[in-house]
Amino acid sequence: MRSAMFVPGHRQRFVDKALGGLPADVFLFDLEDGVPPAEKAAGRELLRQTLTAQRPPGAALRYVRVNGIGSDRLEPDLDAVVRPGLDGLCLPKVDYPGQIQQVDALLAPREAAAGLAAGSLRYVVAIESPRGLLNAFAIASASPRVAALMFGAEDFGLELGLPTHREGEASELIYARSALVTAAAAANVQAIDGVWPDIQDAEGLAVDCLRARRLGFTGKSLIHPGQIDTINDTFSPTESEIDYARRVVEAFDAATARGDGSIAFGGQLIDRPIVERARRTLALAEAIGPAPR
Repeated sequence: MRSAMFVPGHRQRFVDKALGGLPADVFLFDLEDGVPPAEKAAGRELLRQTLTAQRPPGAALRYVRVNGIGSDRLEPDLDAVVRPGLDGLCLPKVDYPGQIQQVDALLAPREAAAGLAAGSLRYVVAIESPRGLLNAFAIASASPRVAALMFGAEDFGLELGLPTHREGEASELIYARSALVTAAAAANVQAIDGVWPDIQDAEGLAVDCLRARRLGFTGKSLIHPGQIDTINDTFSPTESEIDYARRVVEAFDAATARGDGSIAFGGQLIDRPIVERARRTLALAEAIGPAPR
């Protein structure tokens, strides 16, 4: 999930455009903040029909961002969208691991009623508050359904009292982003960065994506289709990275066959942790496949 695009769940035009071939890895069809209260029922019905429709092989993952855990809108959301064609849920504003277990209890019988394999629906869990960040590892470990933690930068900034306009370097969020990445890695789930809100600032997006990757994020959420290619490119291995990783693995495997535990390669000592990172790069490149021409 390099690119996770929010799509208003009540807007037929936006839903159709997303499913019409946009190259995001996952669509987060929204029933929460992106949908006015008066449109929630219409959004549920639109997504019910959308998820039921057949999708081609290899199409983007389909998640739904439901309304808040504990709200009276959550169960109607689940009743509408838990069906074949759904890959998972985006859970907003999670502060405690018990909230994840609460959704587990609501989801299991609906999953069975829809004929879905037990545990097949996954969660992208949004961490959007200081409290959620402090509990991030426990939240990520609360259920085997958790596939990723996602940083909710705008709500987090609100709780910190940050200015409305995001500074280009976003240095005020570096601690929170690093802490979320660390919690996700400790729980062995993916870390997805928050949105870059200025859809006209392509340069700022590129810089922010690169910073996120260097911090350890492996994907980024977004709100505009014009941001997809930059995000996919940044969170994909480059040709030079793939080539280097391949040569590292080949050299290490040859050394292992000779009985050596580490090697000098390109002026650097190469041992098993570096080789495993190289193998991960190659696996990611294989999963993504060749870039479109």
